Amino acid sequence: MSDDTDLPPVLAAGCVLWRRAPSGALEVCLVHRPKYDDWSHPKGKLKRGEGALAGALREVAEETGYAAEPGTELPTLRYPVAGRPKEVRYWAAEALHGHFTPGSEVDEIVWLAPDAARERLTQPRDRDLLDTLAHAFERR
Repeated sequence: MSDDTDLPPVLAAGCVLWRRAPSGALEVCLVHRPKYDDWSHPKGKLKRGEGALAGALREVAEETGYAAEPGTELPTLRYPVAGRPKEVRYWAAEALHGHFTPGSEVDEIVWLAPDAARERLTQPRDRDLLDTLAHAFERR
């Protein structure tokens, strides 16, 4: 019997999508996935031969309806899913323009201040990404 480390990781990518509120404050987009009933950053599995950044931007567009300008790469998250390791690369990305349309994969998005987004996120590991982005903005 093999353990999880013998299997190749499932490769995925996503973004911590952000924008400036009219007040100038930072807002972060979270997506609700009804299949898991969770709140997370937009992300998904890479298609065969797809680069991680291209996949991250594709997933943002598919899940939120927004085009995004990628910025700094954020920490890569690694965790097990259904007995296999999963590796998700993330970037900070500024929302440029778009319109959300609910679907079966994502039925709702919200734009929240970092503190409120931190509370809404389902997985603690996703909070680390948010903290990295928020700290970068505080240093500006």
